[in-house]
Amino acid sequence: MSRIASLKGKKCFVSFLTGGDPNLDKTYDYILDMAEAGADLIEIGVPFSDPIAEGTVIQEANIRALSVGTTTDGIFDCVEKVRKKTDVPLVLLTYANPVYTYGKDRFFGKCEEVGIDGVIVPDVPFEEKAEFSEEAKAHNIDIISMIAPTSDERITKIASEAQGFLYIVSSMGVTGVREKITTDVKSIVEKAKAATDIPVFVGFGISTPEQVKEYTSYADGAIVGSAIVKIIAKNGENASEELKKYVSEMKAGTEH
Repeated sequence: MSRIASLKGKKCFVSFLTGGDPNLDKTYDYILDMAEAGADLIEIGVPFSDPIAEGTVIQEANIRALSVGTTTDGIFDCVEKVRKKTDVPLVLLTYANPVYTYGKDRFFGKCEEVGIDGVIVPDVPFEEKAEFSEEAKAHNIDIISMIAPTSDERITKIASEAQGFLYIVSSMGVTGVREKITTDVKSIVEKAKAATDIPVFVGFGISTPEQVKEYTSYADGAIVGSAIVKIIAKNGENASEELKKYVSEMKAGTEH
């Protein structure tokens, strides 16, 4: 059973950070901090100069990470060290260009070697997932599918073929904290869950325990990125205590 599959039947809190922000030593610390505080799965963003799915907060984190020389190999080295301390499921969020640049088979081979469980590539639509599916499968890496509010008739097809977990995008646009999400997320989740038995998580715009409680009342988990990246941006190398406090509070939102 994969580490992601072990989450089935749980209500999960999923946290995100940008690898290398403020540096890779702190990324190592912060991943372990979040795992200790209750994060059920952690997404690690591979810094990229043109992260088209990201809002300002995560774009700026990418810039900070790149400015201190963070590389894809550096992220892999960090994950390899993390794996000696925790078995928490880990997923990379990257874009097509860095994977092609690294070499598809080499990239997914390295993911398997260091203990990555899945990869999200937001600029590769479901219909083009074959670009990476062969290499990912050869190295036992789940390609995580995303469903947007506009997916409509594609929801069932995407969900039925999804691996690892299914990422439901709560609202249109880029990542970022939102005070109010007006999408009928519940109906999307219900349609997706009817077509798959893997965990269905909701992300984009979530920042409060109340939102986590709402979404996990019908979905299997909630994903938070920008709110966590803001804590790191504000506190730099001294974010551990704030991160642990925040993740612990958000995880409590899953406990119905």
